[in-house]
Amino acid sequence: MDIPEETLASLMKLTKAETKRDAILEAIESYNRRRRTDDLVKLAGTFKDFMSQDDLTKMREGRAK
Repeated sequence: MDIPEETLASLMKLTKAETKRDAILEAIESYNRRRRTDDLVKLAGTFKDFMSQDDLTKMREGRAK
């Protein structure tokens, strides 16, 4: 891979990685985590069978009694 040294040095500093390999792995893992989170956010509110916030509140209030 041809990664500019300035970019790699900055990545190592930001990730506090001791090796280039560790810095790159951290960046890849972080990217993958963000993409999975973005995909989940897109699904928010699209499931018909899940309880709404109001339903959950009513259920919790019923338990407290």
